Amino acid sequence: MKIFKKRTFTEKIRLRIFGLWCLAAAMLVYMVVVGEMGLGDSRVISRFADTAGTLIFFGGLGWVISKIIRNKKLLKSTQMLREQLRQETDERNRYLHDKSGGIVWDALFILLLFITMTASLVNMPAFYTSFAVLAAAVGLKIAAYLFYSKTE
Repeated sequence: MKIFKKRTFTEKIRLRIFGLWCLAAAMLVYMVVVGEMGLGDSRVISRFADTAGTLIFFGGLGWVISKIIRNKKLLKSTQMLREQLRQETDERNRYLHDKSGGIVWDALFILLLFITMTASLVNMPAFYTSFAVLAAAVGLKIAAYLFYSKTE
């Protein structure tokens, strides 16, 4: 029994764009909530935590906007759309992604970014712990990707 219906690649790109717009809206709501709650008081948080939180938030927002723009460009050009489809269905790329953590690592990475950014506004010991876990996860992802990209 299949739960999801088969979609064309164009429909998948449109769905990605919608999801990215929802993510951008959620990030802006998060920023308003943080401001209203008075989190991120410079008397409580360190300069490193403030910088890390700012980089995570605005870097993430910039990434989301760049992905929206790129996906919209894909919809305008059939050649770019075909090239993207070929790249996403390439067995080697899928193998490297799966072996270096796959979708589970991607979800964990987003969760760790959210936790680290929130902790940077609230509690310094929690921030340093979550930052260390985030750094370790990124290091392990890079190591696994490099290891599996060299093996054939």
